[in-house]
This record gives sequence, C-alpha cells and structure tokens, in this order.
Amino acid sequence: MANQQRSSHPASGGGLGGEDWQHQISGQALAAWRSQAQQAAAAAGVPTGEVDWFLQAIARVDPLALRLGTLGDRAAIAAKFSLEELEQRWKQRVQERVPVQYLVGLAPWRHFWLEVSPAVLIPRPETELIIDLVVQAVEGTAATRGHWADLGTGSGAIALGLAEALPQAHIHAVDTSPAAIAIAQRNAERYFMGDRVQFHQGSWLEPLGPGRGQLAGVVSNPPYIPSAIVPTLQPEVVQHEPSLALDGGPDGLDCIRHLAESAPAYLEPGGLWVVEMMAGQGEAIAALLADLGTYRDIRIERDLAGHDRFAIARRV
Repeated sequence: MANQQRSSHPASGGGLGGEDWQHQISGQALAAWRSQAQQAAAAAGVPTGEVDWFLQAIARVDPLALRLGTLGDRAAIAAKFSLEELEQRWKQRVQERVPVQYLVGLAPWRHFWLEVSPAVLIPRPETELIIDLVVQAVEGTAATRGHWADLGTGSGAIALGLAEALPQAHIHAVDTSPAAIAIAQRNAERYFMGDRVQFHQGSWLEPLGPGRGQLAGVVSNPPYIPSAIVPTLQPEVVQHEPSLALDGGPDGLDCIRHLAESAPAYLEPGGLWVVEMMAGQGEAIAALLADLGTYRDIRIERDLAGHDRFAIARRV
C-alpha cells in the first residue's frame, strides 16, 4: 500500500479539465521555492522527487527546465495556485504527510490521470496488471462483449481500464460511497466513457441483483489489510486514505470471502472472478475458492515485484 507516484506528468500541464491557470509566479520565485521544498522534503523523509512531480501537476513547468536548473530564467509561469497556496500545500505534505496526489487532486494510473480525493483510495501502479490479466483470460471469447462488474470502484480506475480494454463490454462500477461514485463518474466523463460505464451505489454485488447469473466477470481491489496492520502503514496511508478501503478484518480476508461466496450467483457459467490481494494471502485464498466448490481454474498471479497479488478463477 505504499504511497507512490510517477515521474511523468499530465500532458496538459497538470490539473483537471476546465481549470483556470489564473496565477502567475515568477520563475525566480518558483526556483527558490523548489530549492526550499526539496530541503524540507529531505528533512522530513519525503522523496525529494515529489517536489518536481508536484510542480509539474500544478504549474506549466517544462521538465527539461527542471533537469537543467533553468526554471529561474522564465519571467512568469502560469499556475493553478498562488505561491502562498503552493507553499501551504507543500507544508501539508511534509508536516501532515498528506499524499501529494491529494494535494493536486490527481493520480496517474495506466495512461489515465484520475481525479482523487480523500474519499477514494489512491490507485496503485501494481493494480494496473489486473486489466492485462483480464484481457489475457478472455481474449477472443464472448466475454469481451459481456457485462462486467468493478466492485468497490473508488476512483473508477478499474472500471475505466476495463472499458478501454474491452470496448464492446458493458461495465458496471459499484461503490458504497456516494462521494466515490461522484468522483468515478467525473473520471469516466473526462475520458468520454460516461456512456460506457454504469454506476451503482451500494454494497458489493447487491445493486446488481437484476443481473444475477449474467456477469461475464467480477473484478475487485477490495480492502485486504489485516486490521492489526492498518495502524502500522505509512502515515500518508493510515492518516489520509479511507480506512473503509483498507481494513479487511482480522486476517484481511473478510471482503474477499464475501466476494468469493456471493459472486457465483451473479456470474454466468465460466465467468471470471479476479481479485487483488496482499502478498502472502495467495495460499489462503486459493484454498478458500477450492473449498467453496463453485470455482475452477484457480490460480494466483504475481505482480512485477514477484509477490502474490491477484487471485483468478472461473465459475463452474
């Protein structure tokens, strides 16, 4: 659950569509702030590279100028915030450990730039593989045109990834949080997928009752952190990200058990069940699925770091 961000930045210069770049900051002042911010980050144990990521997301800054140290040569630079607000937000990063993604309201995922807030979990790079696994599992089959559910959609990352990867499929995104649904809808609209993804507020599969037995696949990144471990996570995570999206109960498997037990009633025969998990949970989840007797072709897939990360199975 590490708090990560990319070195890349929004091609538009950062920010969400429709924002005004109404502030002007002198290059000299911004260069001086950058130097001070890097020092503050180092002193607080925050990766200094986040300073440039932050700058590129909130100001029209040339990455080359940052690398060459020529930022101060520009007379004025358009920005989302005033210099004073920029300074205040960075203090929140180093003093309160607010994730930089929340400070700018954006997080990169696959090639999307998704709106995020403390109402949703920040989408992680390791979760990106879940889309590739789904595509590999159903390529060339009728499932690519079926109905799919992203359960606990949060920012809508998985739903948008599915909609893009399976252009003929019907995607249903479910979340219990109205605030999360609102953010996910805005992200879908931003990428012109508002008509591709149907949003449902409710608990897991319950809002999809009319579709029982008709889903080609169920995909989820549910809470899977054991309750006792949650308080030991990075302060960025435990203090600022929604606990509802983190805490998976005593052994971290409460939500995964529920999804494993409830999904067969909604999946069509051969329907795909794909869930993200914490490293070390693979054996227990594989045993759970086997014991239920409603799944076949059970396997555990690893992430790029070599850790157990995804469980995949098909309904019998």
